[in-house]
Amino acid sequence: MRRLGRVLGGPVAGQAARTPFVLLVVALLAGGLISLLLLNSALNQGSFQLSKLKRETTTLTDEEQALQRDVDGYSAPDALQRRAHELGLVPGGSPVFIGPDGKVAGTASPAAEPPPPSPPPAPPVSATPGAAVPSPAGSPAPASAPASAPATSAAPSGGAPQPSQTPGR
Repeated sequence: MRRLGRVLGGPVAGQAARTPFVLLVVALLAGGLISLLLLNSALNQGSFQLSKLKRETTTLTDEEQALQRDVDGYSAPDALQRRAHELGLVPGGSPVFIGPDGKVAGTASPAAEPPPPSPPPAPPVSATPGAAVPSPAGSPAPASAPASAPATSAAPSGGAPQPSQTPGR
């Protein structure tokens, strides 16, 4: 009978048993591919989040360094002295100490009154028209001023040029 089934092309008992196995293998392969796709998507999402956090960390580090520079500038001795002078504080005299036995070492004296603050010096006025006026330190030069002042000026008597005088040098 088996021969007859093979000759006529009818289903064989071995073929019918293979169909569920083939479907199981195909389902496992499809499930594996889908899980790989989901895993890859999750890794990409984590990668994007990591790069975003790295950029944020860089930005915050730069901000921290800028703030630390500001703190260092404000805590410099000359800045502290200038701010104390603005607040009207004066340097103290010699210190007085009280020992553990209650004896006083040193002599107390009142602090000296602070000197009045001096106004900033006014910039000198140039005698020649069109000459650049030096700007105060820390302020930008006016837009109409040339980038560099001429190094020499002609003498009124027509003689050799003489170097110009710059205040503060």
